[in-house]
Amino acid sequence: MKRKMATVLSVMTIGTTLIAGCGSGESGGNGAQTTPGASSPAPSAAAGGSKKVEIFSWWTGAGEEAGLKGLIDLFKTKNKDIELVNAAVAGGAGTNAKAVLASRMQGGDPPGTFQVHGGAELNTGWVAAGKMEALNDLYDKEGWKDKFPKDLIDLVSKDGSIYSVPVNIHRGNVLFYNKKVFDANGLKAPKTFDEFFQAADELKAKGITPLALGDKEPWTATMIFENVLLGTLGPDDYMKLWTGEISFEDAKVKQSLETFKKMLTYTNKDHAARNWQDAAQLVAKGDAAMNIMGDWAKGYFTTDLKLKANEDFGWAATPNTENSFMVITDTFGLPKGVKDPEAVKEFLKVLGSVEGQDVFNPLKGSIPARTDADTGKYDAYGKQTIEEFKKSKLTPSMAHGSAAPEGFVTQANQAMTIFVTKGDVEQTAKMLQQAAAASGMKK
Repeated sequence: MKRKMATVLSVMTIGTTLIAGCGSGESGGNGAQTTPGASSPAPSAAAGGSKKVEIFSWWTGAGEEAGLKGLIDLFKTKNKDIELVNAAVAGGAGTNAKAVLASRMQGGDPPGTFQVHGGAELNTGWVAAGKMEALNDLYDKEGWKDKFPKDLIDLVSKDGSIYSVPVNIHRGNVLFYNKKVFDANGLKAPKTFDEFFQAADELKAKGITPLALGDKEPWTATMIFENVLLGTLGPDDYMKLWTGEISFEDAKVKQSLETFKKMLTYTNKDHAARNWQDAAQLVAKGDAAMNIMGDWAKGYFTTDLKLKANEDFGWAATPNTENSFMVITDTFGLPKGVKDPEAVKEFLKVLGSVEGQDVFNPLKGSIPARTDADTGKYDAYGKQTIEEFKKSKLTPSMAHGSAAPEGFVTQANQAMTIFVTKGDVEQTAKMLQQAAAASGMKK
C-alpha cells in the first residue's frame, strides 16, 4: 500500500484510555460502531463439545448478521469439538453492546472475544487498560504478517505487540445514491460540494428529498461531519486535528460546520426518528436520492434488500474526498482471563483466514483485510473498493473510534446532536475544541 500510516498510528494511540479502569461503556454510540443492527441476536451455534468460545459483537442485522452466520458455519465445519456461542447484543451503533461489554470486563467476566475497532478504540482503550493478550505468536504461526498490510497491522498494535485480528475494511466516506432517480433527472454523482448542492437543489425543486439521514443515534450525523471535515481540510490537515496541530476553532473547521449546516437543510424532516437502515431504505425505495454512510449500507442494499450494484444504486466518494479512504476496521482479540484461550485462537484463525474473510465480507459489504483474498467473490462495488484502498490516502474515522479517544468522541456526538438542532457554528467549534483539550489531544 502506497501511503504512510505511521502518523495515523501515532494519532490513534493518543489521548485517554477508552474506558477508564474499564468501568464505563459508551452511550449513544461513541464511534465504536460500524454496522449497527436492530434485530434480535442470532441464536447460539453449539457443537456440544467441552470447549467453548463466546463471540461478542453488535452484528445483529443489515448484512452483518448474515456475515457472522457465515463465519459461524465455517467455524463449525472446522471445529466440531468446540461449542460456539453467539453473544451478539442488539441495539443501534453498538450502544447496548458497549455498556454490557464494559460491565463484563470490569467484573472479570470477559467474553471469549469481542468486536473492537482498530486504532484508538483498541489501543488507548482495552490494550492501555491491560485487558488484552498479545497475539504475535498467532500471527507468526499463521504467517499473517505478510498477508495483512503493514499499515493495518499497525492499527491493531501497540508498543510492538499485536492485539487483534482484522476481519474487514470498511470505507466511511461513501455517498450512495438511487441510480434510477439520478438517471431520471439527468444527474451524475457529485464530486464536489458545489456539485452536491446543485444536485440537491434540482432534486428538492422536484419534490425529492436530496439527502436521507437517520440520526436517532448521533453517530450518523457525526459521520457526515467528519466527511465534510475531510473534504474541506484534505487528508493531511484532517490528521492534524487529532494531534492538536489544528484547532477545532480553526477557520476551516468552522467552514466545515457551515457546509454541514447547509447539507442538513436538504434532509428528511423525520431524520431524528430514524436509524441508519431507515435512512438507507429511503434511498433504496427512491423516496430520497442520496445517503452518506459507511459501506455496510452496501451490504444492507445487496444482502437484505436484494438490490443490484450499478443498477439499483450507485456510489461515489463523498464530496472532495475522491483520493482519500476513511478507514474503519472490525477486529477481534483475546481478552485476558478467558476460560479457554486456545479455543478462542481457533476462532481467530478462521476469522483471519482467506476462506473466513471471503465468506464474511461479501455479505457485510466490506472488503477483506487480507491482501490475498479472492477478488472474484466480490461484486463491482467490492472490486472497485479493493483497488481504491490500495492507492488512496488512508484516514481514521472519528465517528467510529479510530481517530480519537472515547472521551472526545462521546462529546463530539453530543455536540453534533445540539448542532443539528441549533446550528450554532461558533458554539459547536468551541465545544469540540474543549473536548479535544480535555482528551489530551495536543502536540
